[in-house]
Formats: sequence, C-alpha cells, structure tokens
Amino acid sequence: MSHAPYPPPDRTPPPHPASPPYRTPPPPRYAASPPYRTPPPPPPQPPHLTYPWQPVPAPPSPAPAPRRQAQHAPLGHHSDLRVLRTAYRWQRRVATLTALGYFLVFLVLSACAPSVMTARVADGLPAGLLLALVQLPVTLLAIAVYELTARRHVDPLARRIRHQAEVDARREARR
Repeated sequence: MSHAPYPPPDRTPPPHPASPPYRTPPPPRYAASPPYRTPPPPPPQPPHLTYPWQPVPAPPSPAPAPRRQAQHAPLGHHSDLRVLRTAYRWQRRVATLTALGYFLVFLVLSACAPSVMTARVADGLPAGLLLALVQLPVTLLAIAVYELTARRHVDPLARRIRHQAEVDARREARR
C-alpha cells in the first residue's frame, strides 16, 4: 500500500472552521463587592509645559494667503552653482594631484628603483635625499597653484552668485 505525501491536485483542502467572534468577558462579580462601575473620564488637562513660566501655546494660525507668482525669474540658477562646484572640484584635483603625485613618484622610485635613489647627484648627496628635499617646494607650489586658480576662476564665480542672490533678496523684499 503506497501513500502519497501530497493530496492529489484535483482535491481542494477542507476549509478551516470559522473562529467565533471575539467578545470581552464581563468583569468578575463577587458576592461581597458592589456592582462594577467604570470610573468617570478625567477632566481635560491644559497642555504639559516643561517649565511653569512658559506661556500656553497659541492655537495654530490659519494658512497664509497664497503668494502671487514672481514676475521675473530669479537670477541665481542651478547652473551657476554647478559651474562653481565644477571649478572648485578642478581646483582641488589639480592641487591634490600635484602634491600627491610627486609623493607617489618618490615612493615608487624608492620601492622599485633603489639604484636610482642611491645614485650620487653631488658629492655626498644621494638622489633620494634630493628628491625628498624637493618635496617641500612641490607642496608649496601646489598651494600656490590652488590660490592662483581660486583667485582667477572660483572667486569671481562665487562673487557673481553672491551678488545675484542679494539682487534676488532685494526683489523679494520689495513685494
């Protein structure tokens, strides 16, 4: 006699019996106790204040009247901010890659070409020491390039956007 672990596909499983509706049981009554009564609701309380000297908050004010549409489009556009971010990003990349690039070249030469680093450039001065000493002027050059590009490209853009924001603020104040 074989027994199939699953019912045949043409038979549907029997339905589950319906559960009875949920009812709250009545409170227990004891012969010696008075009839059960619900306590009266508590009186309304003022809002809880953190400090006693705080004023009671005022009810919310009605919604303000809708503002009319601006006659002129605001001068500061998202594209201006995008241009400023791009200029600042290029400025950071150039300065960072100048300083870190030189340091990376120094490390690669130290690890992969020790004969270059130990070669004598002058009497008693190995090339590795000379390259290490040149690292400080290269870092100072990166700072100078950063300042120069900031004055030439980024600062004028920031000034223009700031001026446009002030003009927009004055325009809004007049309305």
